[in-house]
Amino acid sequence: MAEFDYNRAIARLPRWLLTLATLGTVYTLFRYGVSVSGGFLLGAIAAWVNLKLVERAARRVTATPVEGEEKPAKSGTGGLFIQFSGLILGVFVIMQFSGFSTQAAFAGFFLCPAAALLEIIYELIT
Repeated sequence: MAEFDYNRAIARLPRWLLTLATLGTVYTLFRYGVSVSGGFLLGAIAAWVNLKLVERAARRVTATPVEGEEKPAKSGTGGLFIQFSGLILGVFVIMQFSGFSTQAAFAGFFLCPAAALLEIIYELIT
């Protein structure tokens, strides 16, 4: 059995997310209309931003400093909390004033775990 490469698996997650977002947005557009489709797309974008925030935080935590290099600046969890809070607040404001479906946005936000499940299935098959 081949050695598992975490970096390649993590690199595939945004592609899975983009695929699911595209398919879901097109499906909801034809099935339910613009309001639901827009909400789903907004939730999918929030899921992608959340994935990038979590990935960046995980890379900071797991980074091993090389001798002679400067240590990366530590922003702490406060910065991550502020960024995530800003994301949630921005999505809330957009949802209140745009007329997009809140349920569809929540469904779109769950694309990140769905992409992770697809990656697990992909790794089990290959």
